[in-house]
Amino acid sequence: MESIQIGKLKSEFSSILQQVEQNGETFIIEYGKKHKKIAMLVPYSEAYANKQNRNFGIMEGKGSYSLNDDFVMSEEDLLG
Repeated sequence: MESIQIGKLKSEFSSILQQVEQNGETFIIEYGKKHKKIAMLVPYSEAYANKQNRNFGIMEGKGSYSLNDDFVMSEEDLLG
């Protein structure tokens, strides 16, 4: 995993995308003089696109929820 400043990302965008695609590299995108980490560029995977493949770790299958048919909540109630 490599950190990269936003300026370098902008100037070398095509090259960096090739590295992500071909080598599976991950980049942390930094911004400003203090190198604040703001985002991450990761390779696309079908697992990300297919929500059915998500794994919930040790709690998988141990919880559930259901709503009654007459359940009603306004946006005001939801937002508090």
